[in-house]
Amino acid sequence: MTKSEGVGASVALMLSKAPPAILAFWLVKICATTAGETGGDALSMSLKLGYATASLIFLGFFVVALLWQLSTDRYRPLAYWTMVVATTTIGTTTSDFLDRTAHFGYVWSSAFWLALVVVILIAWRLVCGRIQADKIMERRDEVFYWLAIVSANTLGTALGDFAADDTGLNLGFVVGAGLFSGLLVLVGLLWRLKAVPTAVLFWAAYVLTRPLGATLGDTLTKPVASGGLNLDRLAATGVILLVMAVIVVATPRLRNPASAA
Repeated sequence: MTKSEGVGASVALMLSKAPPAILAFWLVKICATTAGETGGDALSMSLKLGYATASLIFLGFFVVALLWQLSTDRYRPLAYWTMVVATTTIGTTTSDFLDRTAHFGYVWSSAFWLALVVVILIAWRLVCGRIQADKIMERRDEVFYWLAIVSANTLGTALGDFAADDTGLNLGFVVGAGLFSGLLVLVGLLWRLKAVPTAVLFWAAYVLTRPLGATLGDTLTKPVASGGLNLDRLAATGVILLVMAVIVVATPRLRNPASAA
């Protein structure tokens, strides 16, 4: 890398509103999706608010988080990861509402959200000329980025429930988590081999971390008779959020990517 290229990379890190997709990024993302599952279920089930009411509450949370994120001038860890959690919670309750209350069904729901993710990514590529998921410096890229994320997280919720639920593949939470972990390992191998474009692998991983988080969250909080550990949903959510914060603070490239370059 030449000196000018190095300076350009540092400037990109400084101005980007998204962190680099390093291993710690994916660990925090899995925590965020798990917290989204347990937090969404805490409101809809533990507090008995129902999927529709919980979805409206999390929609409000999502709007506030989005406005905060859009107002930032660069990557700010608290704003960014709050936004990620907001997309997972609204994704959880929206998917549950469509699948269970509106009886849309896991297969049709998954097909719809998959198609929407593909359409968003194609539109992003056509409008902006490229998809750079870890270099978000323009408002157009940022809008497509968050549209893709909230759709990918909702798709992931439907896939996770379809794999684990007795009305789907009925694999159970533990086997479901193993399945999605294995698929993520496959994505990682393809990335190492440079066999598939990086952008495709990034969004494949983003989708897959959501059902992994969903099945992990259900493993923690569902009743023992259903294959879970029956942990309190609110307490589990709090602990997972704490783990997220520790990983971000302990990882310089997530805490402040520009200074760690």
